[in-house]
Amino acid sequence: MSVRNLEALLQPRSVALIGASDRANSVGAVVLRNLKAGGFKGPIWPVNHKHTRISGEQAWPDAASLPGTPDLAVICTPAASVPAIVAELGRRGTRAAIVMSAGLRQARKEGGTWESAMLDAARPHLLRVVGPNCLGILVPGIGLNASFAPGNALPGNIAFVTQSGALATAMLDWANGRGIGFSHFISLGDVADVDFGDVLDYLGSDPGTRAILMYMESVTSARKFMSAARAAARNKPVIVVKGGRAPDGARAAASHTGALAGSDLVFDAAVRRAGMLRVDTLEDLFGAAETLAHRQAWAGHRLAVLTNGGGAGVLAADALALGGGRLAELSPQTLAALDACLPPAWSHGNPVDIVGDAPVSRYQDALRILLAAPEVDGVLFMHAPTAIVPANDIAAACLPLVAQRAKTVLACWLGAPSVASARASFSGAGVPCFDTPERAVTAWLHLAAYARNQAALRELPGLGEQAGPPDTERIGKILQEAAACGQRWLDAVQVHQVLQACGIAALSMGRARDANEAAALARRIGFPVALKVMSPDVVHKSDVGGVEIGLTSADEVLAAALRMDESLARLAPHAALQGFVVQAMADRPGALELIAGMARDPVFGPVILFGEGGTAVELHARHAVALAPVNDALAKDLVSRAGMDVLLGGYRGSRPADTAAVRDVLQKISRLACEQALLAELDINPLLVDEHGVLAVDARMGLHAPGAAPLPPAISPYPANLEAEVQLNGISLSLRPIRPEDGRRLATFYARATPADMRLRFFMARREVPHSELARYSQIDYDREMTFIALAPRAGDSPEMVGEVRAVCDPDNERAEFAIQVAAPWQGKGLGRLLLDRLLDYLRARGTAEVSGQCLRENTAMAGLARSAGFTVADAGDSDTFSMRLALNPSPHRAVGYKIDRSDRS
Repeated sequence: MSVRNLEALLQPRSVALIGASDRANSVGAVVLRNLKAGGFKGPIWPVNHKHTRISGEQAWPDAASLPGTPDLAVICTPAASVPAIVAELGRRGTRAAIVMSAGLRQARKEGGTWESAMLDAARPHLLRVVGPNCLGILVPGIGLNASFAPGNALPGNIAFVTQSGALATAMLDWANGRGIGFSHFISLGDVADVDFGDVLDYLGSDPGTRAILMYMESVTSARKFMSAARAAARNKPVIVVKGGRAPDGARAAASHTGALAGSDLVFDAAVRRAGMLRVDTLEDLFGAAETLAHRQAWAGHRLAVLTNGGGAGVLAADALALGGGRLAELSPQTLAALDACLPPAWSHGNPVDIVGDAPVSRYQDALRILLAAPEVDGVLFMHAPTAIVPANDIAAACLPLVAQRAKTVLACWLGAPSVASARASFSGAGVPCFDTPERAVTAWLHLAAYARNQAALRELPGLGEQAGPPDTERIGKILQEAAACGQRWLDAVQVHQVLQACGIAALSMGRARDANEAAALARRIGFPVALKVMSPDVVHKSDVGGVEIGLTSADEVLAAALRMDESLARLAPHAALQGFVVQAMADRPGALELIAGMARDPVFGPVILFGEGGTAVELHARHAVALAPVNDALAKDLVSRAGMDVLLGGYRGSRPADTAAVRDVLQKISRLACEQALLAELDINPLLVDEHGVLAVDARMGLHAPGAAPLPPAISPYPANLEAEVQLNGISLSLRPIRPEDGRRLATFYARATPADMRLRFFMARREVPHSELARYSQIDYDREMTFIALAPRAGDSPEMVGEVRAVCDPDNERAEFAIQVAAPWQGKGLGRLLLDRLLDYLRARGTAEVSGQCLRENTAMAGLARSAGFTVADAGDSDTFSMRLALNPSPHRAVGYKIDRSDRS
């Protein structure tokens, strides 16, 4: 489930309180008082099976006896009573409930828990449940306070969603004290049904919500969460604080990747991928919301600090450096301009200290220069009060400059009463203001992180080279045979075979049963060689003396094998020796040692790790993780975040490495992780790279334990199985799902369309499609959307896009809205019908109940195409458009109150 029936939960017209009470300080009494005091306009029906009057008003014994069907029920009765109450409400027609009761995870004599029984009772009626064990929900805009919070919330345009009830009451009190209002204030409790993904889907399209703030402790359904988060973050800021930051990577992990890819790093990767912002504290949560609300132009990460106090400037610079930020390096031209207007004692660098006796004109001149400097992307304006010039005068003089800014400006007015008016002036002009340098810099870092994450959502990667397809069938057979033999880890030869099937270059090797066979194999491979012990009970061979390199003769190989046998018996007496692996030595002097691998996070599924390799890999700070799947652009970002750009780009005279080959390996590992569910973890360490390419020197691959159910990727990978080659009028066309790399191809397709076609497609005249829309149309969520494009061959060039058809499904897969466009030279040739049939077949297969669309009345070709495909074409209720509808898979349960957002006619 997702947004289904959330309207009844968050916009109810009537409320029943099950467990209403007169008993002082009971939950039932507090909730009833809050419901009455909140200003809710609809009926509030107390339910109590013992009393006919509660708080002087009529009460009803049960839901069946109520005078009407409540949209929302609030339940605060003992755990054992909840399942029967939910079943009764469902039969009555109620579609949403808030369960405040605790203890539902206790076992029942009949089996299962009270919580599972509650969900079983709700499911047949599609009744949505928030909780159990939650504080409740407040929607100030409609006067709803269905909670046992100690007070009400102020109305506003920020939504706050939390798993912690205790934290919710504290935050509500904190926000009220600072005049912060909310569109919604939601406590999810134990998240038995309604979860963060559901709420994000609803709030992401809610026009009364400007920003979504979340306190999270866990994610229950990663794929739904990521789909909802990515969709919401395209519309408004989504800011997250997550509890449990302490790394749990110290758990026993056999592979380096498993140890390095701790859950908090993975959650960070998920936040980045979704375009959200993660902050460290609850205070940062609201501060970031306020900063992002001003939506200033973002030019880049280079910050200039303008201050009248050296100490404040130093604190700001320190905070920026510690946070990984970047001070702008002022150019000679900028320094010369500042020299001309500042006294000799100024700092002659960044931070720009204009000295404590600065008059108003000095502030104006320095600010004007910094805002005009091309090497400066943003300015932090700081002022400490002095007796020389009132802060108000400085604010009044500088505001006209700030108002004309094309760059981000933040302000820090140090002090309290003497700068209060100046701070208010800047805030009123939309300039975020802070009372300490550290908080101002934190805000800048939040802006930088948010801009970086949002840029990933808008990126249009080039076509580039797609990673070659692996031999999926061969890899699957190797893994299945190993699993059938009870192997937890693939042996070295199996690993080598998998790498070959993936197209990842690896050293030649062979397996030997004993020392003599190892020596003979070494002669055939050619010296020097490396010798490695083979044992299913040993993962890190170097820990038991199981690796020797640089062996230059058969005698050295024999001696090394005997040493390994003795060392294994001494250091790992339980390990079974199965022989030896003889491997060619890599002759790549100067090559960098990297690590590339994958592990399966228990929440987000497969994750990809990259960074500095070697035997001490866990001690290195240079590594990063990303959620699978990754394309070339995401692989490039992963390399950058690992801090390896400088080394790979050529360092201290070394030649630049083949970074394209590195990205290709990361994409191949990603595809392996997405396609091979048996694979639990993988390390390639070291992965050598230099200007000649990459070479896997050592690798290990682990399988899931028998009976394990590995999680799929949290983000649906590209569905290569939907690719097809079709013939149309003797021309071979490629018909496939769109990829992020098609963004520029899509831009060309729209640019070549006639003005008339663009008007028919977008219902308005437009010369071009903005970059942000192109990114949105090409970076689709395959879990909820589909776009098929038709590509025609061009002599001596890449194929050109000649048609597209797309559908966006609601989160419940009840309805999809479609659109189609065909290039002018291909119209009237059957391509439109070909594309539409392909889309309809896909939607039928995924179980979508209905597909609909709209077209302008003048678009007779579209209306005719729809009718020929079985659509009902009718008047849409206005003078301009037709509606088109087709039932695909009629559902016994239709969404109640669900509305398609037509702001995006994609």
